[in-house]
Amino acid sequence: MGASPQATASASSNGIGFTGTLFMLLLAFKLLHVISWSWWWITAPLWGSAALVTVLLGLAFAAVIVKCWSE
Repeated sequence: MGASPQATASASSNGIGFTGTLFMLLLAFKLLHVISWSWWWITAPLWGSAALVTVLLGLAFAAVIVKCWSE
């Protein structure tokens, strides 16, 4: 027999998550003139995690290259 709908639904992610919630909050504050931050900072929760992962992968790649070059 297959898994019940509740069992498969619990394994998937629902909702917008922390970064989506933070973006929506900052967007509302910006549109209501509560904050006067740059749009780069308002959208940072959307692209910030991808940028962080890219930087960390770049550092890991550089470390591997340096280690291989020094041998």
